[in-house]
Amino acid sequence: MMGYFIKKRDFLIPASGIDSVERIVLGGVEQTILIQAMDPKKPVLLYVHGGPCMPIPGVVSRGQDYAVSTSTKELVKHFVVVFWDQRGAGKSFSKDLSAETLRVEQFILDCSELIDNLKSRFQQEKVYLAAHSWGTIIGLSVASRYPEKLYGYFGISQILNWTNNDALCYDWLKNKAEKANDQRTLKKLEEIGRPPFMKLKEWTEFRRPLIKYKSMIYTTETVKHPGMGGAFKIFLNSSEYTLKDIFHTFYSSYNLTYTQELIEDFAEINLEALTRIEVPIAFLHGKQDFHVDGIPVEEFFQKLEAPQGKEMVWYENSSHMFHPEDAKAIERFLINSIKTEVIQ
Repeated sequence: MMGYFIKKRDFLIPASGIDSVERIVLGGVEQTILIQAMDPKKPVLLYVHGGPCMPIPGVVSRGQDYAVSTSTKELVKHFVVVFWDQRGAGKSFSKDLSAETLRVEQFILDCSELIDNLKSRFQQEKVYLAAHSWGTIIGLSVASRYPEKLYGYFGISQILNWTNNDALCYDWLKNKAEKANDQRTLKKLEEIGRPPFMKLKEWTEFRRPLIKYKSMIYTTETVKHPGMGGAFKIFLNSSEYTLKDIFHTFYSSYNLTYTQELIEDFAEINLEALTRIEVPIAFLHGKQDFHVDGIPVEEFFQKLEAPQGKEMVWYENSSHMFHPEDAKAIERFLINSIKTEVIQ
């Protein structure tokens, strides 16, 4: 039976708050959001997950504290936190969804429409926007196009230029494989060739050895991380996800989302061309992240004009999937940012 497990939440929302999983139409397509808040009158924070089609944090995070790129137990005391399973992902998966609509521009438009909906519903002039990994392409695009909608933007593991990042990952992986005398991986890299990856097969086959060499996770003898298994447990522990939902997330959604057209979209992404952002902005990055290299983000940050304020914070013990202690630190950073509505 593909039903729910018996699960215990890390925290509960009181009756005076809001703890709701809802269906909403964005871009003409039904999608699912999770809203959690101790006080519905608090500022709204929309959190955009990575992937594509890997919805953590998302609806899966209901009542769960650790969410890979942030913690949530304290966050819901200070914000109306909205987690969104993007079209085709998680609880927004539908076998009737056309793969042709899964394009970068459509995700950006969906996000903008969701912000408008939240502003109206909660009678807020603006919202806060946070994003992780792939979600930062959506997030920074929205921040640059629609600054009037946002109190601030937080780019967690910010991606700026997908092709350039793949090139850095390629060099890192090749160096790792050479040191390990891993001829199989070296041969695969030679077959694939250097970025840009313009074919779906190249893009996906490159990521398998990249993940094998733990580009996303940092561990040492003293720094322990729950790893991929810890991330998977978030799905198993979710009060909202059935085994069928998990299957769709890791198989059906992946096969639907990753198309040749989307890979071609990725190759065209270049947010490094932005020179000025009219909202308070912060970049939060793992120092050990070799899946999305932070050096280009640092260089971009130094050149970026941000008259409303900018900040870049490094987390020493984290890669792309943040250490639980750093996830708590990110949560505190988000909370502290609302005190003046300007990121100092």
